[in-house]
Amino acid sequence: MKIVMLGAPGAGKGTQALRIAEQYGVPHISSGDIFRKNLKEGTELGLRAKAYMDEGLLVPDELTTDLVISRLREEDCKDGYVLDGFPRTLPQARALSEKLKSEGARIDFALDIEVSDEEIVSRVSGRRICPKCGAGFHTLYNKPRIDGICDICGAELKMRDDDRPETVLKRLEVYHAETEPLIAYYKEEGILRTVDGSQSIDKVFEDSLDVLQD
Repeated sequence: MKIVMLGAPGAGKGTQALRIAEQYGVPHISSGDIFRKNLKEGTELGLRAKAYMDEGLLVPDELTTDLVISRLREEDCKDGYVLDGFPRTLPQARALSEKLKSEGARIDFALDIEVSDEEIVSRVSGRRICPKCGAGFHTLYNKPRIDGICDICGAELKMRDDDRPETVLKRLEVYHAETEPLIAYYKEEGILRTVDGSQSIDKVFEDSLDVLQD
């Protein structure tokens, strides 16, 4: 089964992508992992991407798609995969569909983990990280025993800059402008499935499996 994961940053799509991939026995493919692997191994595509990155430029959609497609051609993807973090834009989605079609393949489902902006801001801005041991906590869902103090090593917990409400809202603005149009695209393709992501992790997973087996 070939699945594309959709959802705003903080919606929990990465967590669900990992569980779904394990359930179906297929690889979880993160666009970030693909870039890091190609850069580390110095592949032709990786070097081309690095040239843009060294200039502080965005890697073009076509090159990004080529990097992903090269990963999807590997042996472990023959029975399917779960794509996480790609495509991010409508041109990327169209390019992916065209390249897969040229190879006699297609995406089976696009799974959208739907969560309101308000819920995402609450989730993300509540995260706290221990700068000493790396343990993670949350002000609502995973409270430390002593407020603001790490249970494991006793260091003072910190909020990452990326988790500040103003930063989260900016990321959501980019998502609504660039990535949200993919929902309409995949709906038109007839492969969109939507799950309420505001529920517990286990319930979101259960509902995801239900709609994928529909």
